[in-house]
Parts: sequence; C-alpha cells; structure tokens
Amino acid sequence: MGNSSKLSLALVGLILGASLVGCSDGRAGAQDAAKQLASAVEALDVGSVAFDGKDSGAANDQLRAVFKALDPAKPAVEAGDLTLDSGTATVPLTYSWKIGSGEWKYTTSAQLKKSGDKWLTIWNPATLVPDLAEGEILGTASQTPPRADILGAGDAKLVTYRPVVNVGIDKPLLASADPAASAAKLAQLVGADPAAYAQQVQAAGPEAFVAAITLRQDGRTITDAQIAEIPGARAIADQLPLAPTRTFARALLGTAAEANAEQIEKSGGALKAGDTTGTGGLQQQYDAQLRGTDGIQVYVEKPGLTTEQKQALLNGGRRVLFQLEIKAGTALKTTLDPNLQQLAEGILGKVGPASAIVALRPSTGAVLAAASGPGSNGYDTAMLGQYAPGSIFKIVDALAMLRNGLTPESAVDCPATLTVDGRTFKNAEGYPVSSLGSVTLRDAFAHSCNTAFINARDQVSQAQLESAATSLGVAVEAPGLGAGAFLGSVPGTAEGTGHAASMIGQGKVLMSPLAAAIMAGSVAKGAPVTPQLVLKPNASDPATPAAGPTASAAAPSSSAPAPAKTSGTPVTAAEAASLADMMRAVVTSGHTGFLASVPGAPVGAKTGTAEFGKDNPPKTHAWIVAVHGDLAVAVFVEDGGLGATTSGPLLKEFLTAAG
Repeated sequence: MGNSSKLSLALVGLILGASLVGCSDGRAGAQDAAKQLASAVEALDVGSVAFDGKDSGAANDQLRAVFKALDPAKPAVEAGDLTLDSGTATVPLTYSWKIGSGEWKYTTSAQLKKSGDKWLTIWNPATLVPDLAEGEILGTASQTPPRADILGAGDAKLVTYRPVVNVGIDKPLLASADPAASAAKLAQLVGADPAAYAQQVQAAGPEAFVAAITLRQDGRTITDAQIAEIPGARAIADQLPLAPTRTFARALLGTAAEANAEQIEKSGGALKAGDTTGTGGLQQQYDAQLRGTDGIQVYVEKPGLTTEQKQALLNGGRRVLFQLEIKAGTALKTTLDPNLQQLAEGILGKVGPASAIVALRPSTGAVLAAASGPGSNGYDTAMLGQYAPGSIFKIVDALAMLRNGLTPESAVDCPATLTVDGRTFKNAEGYPVSSLGSVTLRDAFAHSCNTAFINARDQVSQAQLESAATSLGVAVEAPGLGAGAFLGSVPGTAEGTGHAASMIGQGKVLMSPLAAAIMAGSVAKGAPVTPQLVLKPNASDPATPAAGPTASAAAPSSSAPAPAKTSGTPVTAAEAASLADMMRAVVTSGHTGFLASVPGAPVGAKTGTAEFGKDNPPKTHAWIVAVHGDLAVAVFVEDGGLGATTSGPLLKEFLTAAG
C-alpha cells in the first residue's frame, strides 16, 4: 500500500472519531454529576453542587433542616443507572441510614438538566426523602424500654427498679433567693462539695434542675422537710435499677446508670444521651441483653409546630416513614442466693484488708455467694483474685499422692525442717511436736505438715500436680460460668525449690477464692465441679449455663500461665472419699476443732497460710476451705496472718448462720 493510501485511511479514522465524539450524548458528564450529588448528600453538604434555579447555600440549609432530627447519623447514598432524555437525566439514589439497631433503606429519583456543557441538579425535596414536599422536614420519636432485672436463685430480684429521689436545686423555685447560698446549704445537708455544687448551680440555665445527689427512697435519713427549708431545693421521685443495698455484690454485678459522653461515643450509635447502660461486672458484660432495643419512629412534620399540634400528630395523624418496634430487655438469671450473699458481705464488713467469701453448691456447681470485702475497694477479689493458695493446695498434693499408691493410713516423714537446694522449709508456728517424725498421711494433712508434703516432691512430679489440680476442676477454663473469673494456674514444669514450693501452694501456684471453693466442692461431690453463675435466658433448669466468656477472659493481666487446655483424669468418688476423710480429720484432730460445733452435717476443712513478699518474717495470706453437706465455702483474707485464726472464725460464722 502506498503512503497516500495510508494517509487517506488515517484521515477517515480521524473524521469518524470526531463524528463519534460529536454524537456523544453527554452520559459521562451526567454520571459524574450524579456521583458528585450522591457523595455530597451522603456527607449532608451540598454546598458545592450546582443546582438549577436554587442557590447551593439555600439548598444546603434546607437539606440540613430536613435531616436535623437524625443527627448525628449520616446516610450511605449510591447513584444507580442513569436514564437520558434529550438534555435531561434521571438517576435513582439509594439511601441507607443506621437508625438505632435498625436500617432504614429507600430509593428516590434525582433530575439533572444540561446547561451548556454542565449538568445541573434540579432541586426537589423528594430527592432527599420519597414524596417530601417543600417546607416539610423529618421528625423522630423514640421510646426506651425499662432495663431488665438481674435475678438470683429462685428468681429473686437482685437488681430491679427501686424508688429513689433526685435531690437538687430547681432554679425557677429560687425566686429572689441567692443560688450560691442555697446550693451550699443543700450540699452540706447531703454531703456534697459545697463550692463545686454552688458553681454547678450558678453555671446552669435559669430553668434548670441541678441534682446534688440521688438517694434511695427506702431508709433515707434526709427528709423532705429538711430539703424544703432550703429555698429552691426539692426532691424529685424517680426509679433506678438497683441492687438491694449499695454494696450488694457490687464488684460482681457492676452498676447501671445514665450513659456518659465517653460511653455514648464508644457505643457506635447504640447509646444516646439519657440512656441507661451498665458499667463493670455483669451489667456491662450483658448490657445489650438487659437494655433491649429502643422503639424509634421517623416521620414527616412541618417546622414550628406548637406542642398541641405535635401531640395531635402523635395521636395518629402523622406520616410515618420508618418504624423500629420497641423490644424489652431479657432478665439475666443467676444462681446467687441473696441471703447468703448478704450474710457473706456482713461478715466481711469488719475485715480491713482485701477479702472474699465464695460459697457454691457442689451438686450443681451453682455459685451461691461471691462476696468481696470493703478492703477490696471495688475489685472482684472473690472471682478474679490471683493469690498463692498455701496449704489449702495440699488437697491437690494429697490427690497426686493417692494416685501414686498412698492411702490416708500410709506413713510419711514429717521433720521439723527440710532444706532443698539451700532453701530451708519449716512448719507453721505452733506445729505440734507430737505430729513430727513418722506420721500417717491423714495426720500430716490434719496438722498441715509442710515438710511431709515437700518430702513427697520426688514421688510427685510437677506435671502430676497440674493434672491433679485440673482433676479437681481448677486451673482450667470454665466456659459455663457466664462471668469473667480466674480459676487458678499451676505450672506444668518446675524444678528444685520451685517444685518444692509448689507442694505447699507457693512458688507460681495461684488461685482465686472461687477456685478454692471449686476445689473443695469437687471433694464433696466426688467429681469435678463445673461452676455456673449466669443461666441462659428463660432457663429454669439450673444445669443450663449461659454462654459467657471463658474463665480467664476477664482476669487481670498477670504473669499467671494460661488455664490448662485439657483437664486431668476427673477425681473419682473413691479418691474424693479419701480426701474428705482427711479434710474431716482437720476438724476432729487438727487445728480447726472450732468447726466441730457447727450444727448439721459434719464439716471437713483445710486451712492455708500463704507467704508472700520479701519481708522477714514474710507476710501471709489467710485461707480456709470447707465442705458442709451440699455446700463448699472458701474464705480468704489478704495479708491476714494464719488461716486458722483469721479466716477460720469468719468461716464458722458463715456456716453457722447459713444453716
């Protein structure tokens, strides 16, 4: 082909290309304009969109007014397939709003008009919301369900709505009285900070009620008459989800109160101002279940309506665009026995350091009481504490020794002192001389002979200790508990003094009071106890645990090893009978003879005095565990001295009153 032929072909190509461009229907420009409109509406800012016959600023103001009631929500907006018709274009816009726990989806139609080489959007409120007329805006109404109760054993109401009064200054009632003087007087009456409260009252608007304190109606000592004496002060009746007392199982249950700004921000739209939400414990863990779902309506209204006109619309005259039905929360069922919980808390009320009493029913694993004393300062010592168990761990040692062929009658050697790799171990202060030397395993257990159990270290490996612990239901995960807890940890390997220390519940062996009660309970049951605290919704069967976090989920960070992945061979009825025999000997011939007078079934027990820290002589935690019929109890006092003398009397008081 010659050059001239090539040139003519190229010219034909150019002419064809130009004619194709010339015939372009402008689809690309219209699509760009449609996409720009969709992203601007999505951002709720159409200030940069070019409109036909409408100022962009005015359109933007109108859009914001239409959607103001939905603030801070923003829609996702998608432009669909464009339809062209000689200089005009129609595009569907699909909106998706997150409203409370629901999704509001709808599709509108936007009109575009070509003006020169630009595409303008034709302003129409119906582009924002289907059939929205000029001058109409959206309104919302929400209805919050009451928070569901937390129930205990026999569906006793642990947390339920109880009457309270909000005491404060109602500024319209002040008349000519000095706000600062009234605020200071009221603060002094209710025990608030006078300067801070006076400042709060003065800073509030003229119509505000400024609360100083919320008091339980039941048993309040500040009277209406005392409040009425102060100008502007008043008490407004209300109801709040509360436990029977301010301290009742507080660390375990948590609290429920009006959501603060931080909680609202973190909730991702689930919470709004004025909502009640849980903080800490079960209230926070099961917040969504207890809170239920708000009922929400989105409707069309005209701005500037009077309250009467709004009320008339509320009574059936309004056009509802979206509705989310109100859904009540579901009560949280637990196994806690309110009487035993209050008994335990009352007993711990006089204990200075951190402390705990845990009681459970071995036959079902139901946790009946999990009390942490005032010295725990709001921490859940009962469920989450991580402490060396000391000599209560000899229950685990004894199981490992039984599995190596010993019986309660077997002879063991109990010297006054024992040296392992240069470290000297001795028995507790006041150990009876008559139980030194060659004694039965039962006697060594009854008097808690440290040296006899350390002497067994060559026959009982660290791995056997870990296995024996898991056989008794501790140092394992507890997915059926339904609450965060630490169930103990026993290292699978330890050498020399570390292994020797493990034999007396020291070294890296750790337990919580809950774990100690499970260990004792497994002896009473003759099989490992699987603890449960939270039951599935509507479960009347106590053997229906809720699916909660694993036992270690809410444990504090520490160097404690993770729970064992697999449990040891479960303790057998025969092994448990031998352990129960030795625990009974602690009462009949050991140093807890004071438990012999507890009425009812015979008590079996084991004390523990666990050394910690670097002091000389070292400080000690005081432990005692006991079984009494179908009840297993652990009592713990941090830095409490001897288990028998510190925790023992608290245990006796609990068992005697528990009946």
